[in-house]
Amino acid sequence: MACIVITEWMPTGIERLHTAGEVIYEPALWRARERLFALLNDCQALIVRNQTRVDAELLTHAPALKVVGRLGVGLDNLDLPALRARDIVVVTGGQANSIAVAEYAIGAMIALARRLPAADRSTKGGAWDRAAFGSGAELYGKTLGLIGLGDIGARVAKRALAFGMRVIAHDPLITPMHFAAAELGVALMPLEDVLRTSDFVSLHLPLLPTTANLINAERLALMKPTAILINTSRGGIIDEAALADALRTGRLGGAALDVRAQEPPMGDDPLATLDNVLLTPHIAGLTVESQARVCTTVADDVLRVLRGERPLFSALN
Repeated sequence: MACIVITEWMPTGIERLHTAGEVIYEPALWRARERLFALLNDCQALIVRNQTRVDAELLTHAPALKVVGRLGVGLDNLDLPALRARDIVVVTGGQANSIAVAEYAIGAMIALARRLPAADRSTKGGAWDRAAFGSGAELYGKTLGLIGLGDIGARVAKRALAFGMRVIAHDPLITPMHFAAAELGVALMPLEDVLRTSDFVSLHLPLLPTTANLINAERLALMKPTAILINTSRGGIIDEAALADALRTGRLGGAALDVRAQEPPMGDDPLATLDNVLLTPHIAGLTVESQARVCTTVADDVLRVLRGERPLFSALN
């Protein structure tokens, strides 16, 4: 019988794992690293979200580990070379949370274009200021620029087109024959052209050495002063100090940030004081429906690996 350790929140799917053996579920275990090391000694499977650092140090305490399940899609908290060297399989939720993220991106665009968070705060404070909040913008006829046109980016594109938007994108891994480009009519452009042209820019790419601080002061300066930036990917893709400066000085219209370089942000957060910023705690991919899909998908793939079968959503080929 196997031993499976779950270090973070997993609202469903655990009952499936009990069929393989002992399940240790402690949603805050990622904070207690020494205890985690002790539990991993006889563990064959480990399931995490984005807080648990699965690095070389952790792997030295997990001699029997066969599979790591990632409840989501980002892999920046996993030491992939170290896992590959040990022939440990990594499974993910595949595209199970893509709909939730795509809907969040559209919702964030509407919220900021119509200044809904600020209008809500004002009205709850006793005001009834139609003049101040009656000058919002429509999505119809505007240009959405997608940085990253993978599964999530394509889903955002489809929804934006339904609003009557023009959609353009930059993705060096995508060709004109990709579904979103060939059949949805998304125009592929260089990054700088997307930034210059777009009324909204939405980021959908992984955090890699090549994408860290991709949206820096120089690239923010290319954007329209009325443009709105949405980030549901990883916080480190944006230079947050440069973003705060651009927003504060009116060189950018607004930003919706679901992810941050430091989660949660430490100390005084300059972005939290700005009315043209929508901040949420890394929830774009979290809905009741998406979590059911993610947890079930990961649990089933972990069980496949433990049975010696090939998983459906492996991150290491």
